[in-house]
Formats: sequence, structure tokens, C-alpha cells
Amino acid sequence: MKKRFAILLIVSMLAMLALAACGGSSADSDSKNKKELTAWAWNVNVKALEEAAKQYEKDNKGFKLKVVEMSNTDAYQKITTGLQAGGKGLPDILLIEDDQVQGYLENFPKAFVNLSDKGFDDEKNKFPEYKISLLSKKDKIYGFPFDAGPTGVFYRTDIFKEAGVDPNTIQTWDDYIAAGKTIKQKTGKDMIGMDYNNDDGQYRIMLNTLGTFYFDDKGDIAFTSDESVKAMGMIQKIKDAGISKNTSGWDPWVSALANGEVVTAPTGAWFSGSLIQQAPDLAGKWSVFPIPAVEKGGSHAANNGGSNFMIPTVSEKSDEAYKFLKYFSTSNDVQELAMSEGGLFPSLNTVYETETFKNAGDYFTQDNIWQLFAAEMDEIKPANYTGNFSIAKDEAVKAQSKALEGGDVKDALEVAKKSLANRIQQ
Repeated sequence: MKKRFAILLIVSMLAMLALAACGGSSADSDSKNKKELTAWAWNVNVKALEEAAKQYEKDNKGFKLKVVEMSNTDAYQKITTGLQAGGKGLPDILLIEDDQVQGYLENFPKAFVNLSDKGFDDEKNKFPEYKISLLSKKDKIYGFPFDAGPTGVFYRTDIFKEAGVDPNTIQTWDDYIAAGKTIKQKTGKDMIGMDYNNDDGQYRIMLNTLGTFYFDDKGDIAFTSDESVKAMGMIQKIKDAGISKNTSGWDPWVSALANGEVVTAPTGAWFSGSLIQQAPDLAGKWSVFPIPAVEKGGSHAANNGGSNFMIPTVSEKSDEAYKFLKYFSTSNDVQELAMSEGGLFPSLNTVYETETFKNAGDYFTQDNIWQLFAAEMDEIKPANYTGNFSIAKDEAVKAQSKALEGGDVKDALEVAKKSLANRIQQ
């Protein structure tokens, strides 16, 4: 039976009547001007697109880009509804996050423009392998890489110093736990904030450093693999050490870091922008060290977050959209702007040598956190998200909750595997 495409389909039909009001139907909007494109995006990506369009217009007279801003939840609902309707109502450009790409390619294999046939293969050496891998199907590329989420541990330098902890000694998660105990004993502060019952971000980061994910390379469920058991066991060990705070949701997590209740954030590079915006008074008190390895001598490379742009095949302006997005994704100037204005870490490797990229600013105490993240990019292993990422994440979170309540890790993951298998077959 065909796999179910996560929870995105649950409410999709309710949005059918709203598509026309979104603006940007490839068949209906701006049909008189073949250089006027419409894109759907959210958050800081909107400004990145708009600023890039202004630059692109200078050498492409008549070009215009209308960016329709909406939440990512609304966007995915409308994208899925549009794809189910054969592309009706979709714009010329879609923003799609890393973890959603394979689901769309799997469930709607003819819905997106094949960029390889347009020559984008000539550009793929400018991006890390894991990005090209997740945007590919049968060796053909279907999306333009944009921002990435190489990981590191953001930490409060002043509190580490107060506790006498040297971050350079933290090579493994066991080292991290030991440092956390020292910090908790000497300062009373928690080492990490985790959403015990709603998010498994740390588990996914650990899986990525171990070279695996919810699914293995063949698409088989990998919850009970040795690597998965080690990763979930480490999450349980962190909780049992008494160094974590249950921060349920984004705002409580960021607040706990901003007010000093929690002193580290193992997460993606994009978090730099959130810190600068949410805790400006802590400038000069934050830095970054590499993500710990699960085991001594193991990998410190993982990705957490990231997005891309894709062109629906129904777009009557796909050639113009391709030209613009090729410029957008391969221009150093555009990627530098996205990083400096919105904290979006670029996938484009040519930007890593620019002067702007080498300037870390004065918020972080480390000379250049960007180079730390850049050095990680080529070491990140591809993750096989498949079309069942959302329901797999749901089962992983359930397993994590059981483990953090004191349950047996192997049993929790075995239950998750069986439950996920049943949901996929439905």
C-alpha cells in the first residue's frame, strides 16, 4: 500500500478553497509578464528573497518577484493541497525545509522541475554532499540548496569560567555530562534544555553523527539499530544525570538560555541569529565548541535544520524561476546577506572564503564561529528522511518520553519500530 505522507495530508482538503486567495497561481498570476514570479516563504527567508530580487533586477530588466509570506505550517498545508490538485494554485517558487523534501519527491514524483536537465549538475560541487543527496531522486536534482544547519554547542563562557570548566576538554557526550555536573554543582544552573515530550532534536543530532537516522540507506526503519540504541541511551543518561531542564516549546527554551537558567544549546548554526536577537545584553558571553561525539574518536559532524527552493512543474515561468534561483543559490553576495541579516548559514561553499564570512562580529567571544561550522559541512552524513519523516519523528518522540520516564531504551525503541511499521502500512 502506498505510504502515507505524514500529517500534512490530514487537513489539506480544508485549504482547497483558500489556494486562489494566496496569490501566485502559476497559471493565473502575472500571466502577461513572463518575468514576474511569485514565491511562498516565511520568516527571514522572505527578506532574503526580496533583497536578492532587487539585486537580480539590476541586470534583468522587467524582472519582479512577489513574495507571499505565511507560516511554514500554512505553507505546507497549501503546498500539499495544491500538489494533490495537480499543482493548481501553486506559485513559481516554493521554500521547502530539508526534512520535507524527500516526502514531496516520493509522493509527487512529477511535481517538481528536474534541475539536472537544466544544467544545475554543473553547480553541485559548490554544495555539501548531504544537501545534494536530500534534494536528489534517481541521481537527478530537484531543488536549490539554501541554508544549512551544521551543529555546535553554543555555551556561556562566563559561567563555564565560573565553574572552572574548559570546553576544550569536552570531546564526547560523557565529557559533556561530566562538565554539566560540575557546572550544576558550582553554579546551580542546568547544562541543557530539552523538550522531553515534544521534540527529539538531540537524538537526531546524535544519530547523524553516527551516520544513521530514523531510516537506513535502504529506507528500512532503524530505530532498533545499535547506533539508535546508543543515541537514545545517551539522551536518557543526560536526563538521569540531573543536568537538564524540561523546556517545552521554542519560547521556554530560548528564555531559559537568555536568562541564564540553561548554559548550553547543542543545535544548528542558525541559532546564532536567535541569540543575538533574543539576548543582546549577553554579547561577549557566548561562544561555540564542536558537537560531542557519542563515543571517543567518533564524528562531531551533524546537521540540524536547513531549507531549499523548488520549482513546481506547473509553473509557466519555470525557465525564469530557474535563472533567478540559480543566481540566488550560487551568489556569494546573496548568501552573505542572508547570513548577516538573518543568521542563515549558507550551503554555498564559495562564500566561506569571503571577508564577510570571516568576520564573526563582536557578539561571540570566539574569533570566528563561522569557520568552525564551515569545516564541518563536508563531514556531515546524508540523512534518509523518506516520505514518512513526520510520523517517524512522532514515534521517536514517544520512545524518548518513555526512556526519560525511566523505561528500558531498547523496549521503547522496539515499540516505536512496530508502531511506525503499522502506520506506514495503513
